[in-house]
Amino acid sequence: MPRRRIGFWYRFAAVLCKPPLVVLLKRDWRGMENIPAEGGFITAVNHNSHIDPFAYAHFQYNTGRVPRFLAKSGLFNKGFIGAAMRGTGQIPVYRESSDALSAFRAAIDAVERGECVAFYPEGTLTRDPDGWPMTGKTGAARVALQTKCPVIPVAQWGANELLPPYAKRPSLLPRKTSRVLAGPPVDLDRFYDREMTPELLKEATEVIMAAVTVQLERIRGEKAPGTPYDPRSERIEQRRRTHRQTRHERTRGGRATAREEGLGT
Repeated sequence: MPRRRIGFWYRFAAVLCKPPLVVLLKRDWRGMENIPAEGGFITAVNHNSHIDPFAYAHFQYNTGRVPRFLAKSGLFNKGFIGAAMRGTGQIPVYRESSDALSAFRAAIDAVERGECVAFYPEGTLTRDPDGWPMTGKTGAARVALQTKCPVIPVAQWGANELLPPYAKRPSLLPRKTSRVLAGPPVDLDRFYDREMTPELLKEATEVIMAAVTVQLERIRGEKAPGTPYDPRSERIEQRRRTHRQTRHERTRGGRATAREEGLGT
């Protein structure tokens, strides 16, 4: 695939980042033939380590179609960091926008210009105990349905063995392998030209995340859980447990006080 529209800043970042990645990680890369040679597209990538964006970017860079990552719009106005973000063509997300579609207008523009926009649909490091993808947020589906661009599911595994989620120190030895697999485009045809209701976006997101999970199953050689981990449901359940525990402690405290005051048995 031809290298195109990479530019000075991206090449400079590659010069800095590629040597340590080559030293620290062996490579098992597959599915590059599924990366479109022309036109705008989205990659949907799982997230299981603070350094996996570098491992994935290394893979994507070598296809000749560099990824443009999404970042908070405020970062683009901060000195050297802002200059680097702008120079490498990263994509600002306008979270302050009251219109959800407007929040991703720069991503839509980038796709329509023929760029690759990389989404981490989970929005954060997976909290699944075994590292499987969680439920996703709807941003990738929203941009995909607006532009009708290809969505390429990408799974990765190995950077998380070098630096596990939330770990402070890497595990350097033995040398780990960065395994990356890009799958064929996700079939979203049935969602096109329909009103983008929350229900529709949720269903399209589930289809995208299922495709990412299938690629990770192939890398790991095992089956993912039938139901993906849902951090929102976990937070709700945690609040319920906390509420029950607090209520239980208050009840016990009230009974103890009553006994001390001779008001109970």
